[in-house]
Amino acid sequence: MENKVFTAFFLFLVLFSSQEVIGIEGRMCQSRSHHFRSICLSNHNCANICRGERFSGGRCHGLHRKCYCTRLC
Repeated sequence: MENKVFTAFFLFLVLFSSQEVIGIEGRMCQSRSHHFRSICLSNHNCANICRGERFSGGRCHGLHRKCYCTRLC
């Protein structure tokens, strides 16, 4: 009896969690910023520059700390 309850609960959990995955609209694309020239130390500053380049945001990445702009693909 306990095994059937566990199986039913597990199936319900799988079905419920699969509904959340459907809500994702797209993947995030990245492109190196054309206007950010210095070492990227602040994600906030990078994001502001990227918004000026018509991206949705930006983050500092890599060993050399470059600014990469992000947007939905």
